[in-house]
Amino acid sequence: MSKVSTLVRSFVREESGATMTEYGIMVALIAAIAVAVITNIGKKVNNGFANVNNGF
Repeated sequence: MSKVSTLVRSFVREESGATMTEYGIMVALIAAIAVAVITNIGKKVNNGFANVNNGF
């Protein structure tokens, strides 16, 4: 019985799964922010080229 309780305690104390989940969430948020920023910059650059093409 003590072997089972030792295994349960070690499983509860292990934090690598929680850390991996936190890193996954951080990567997803960074990717979403990067996509939003790149899309916004792309629209501004496109408008700038359109203005130059139209002669302001």
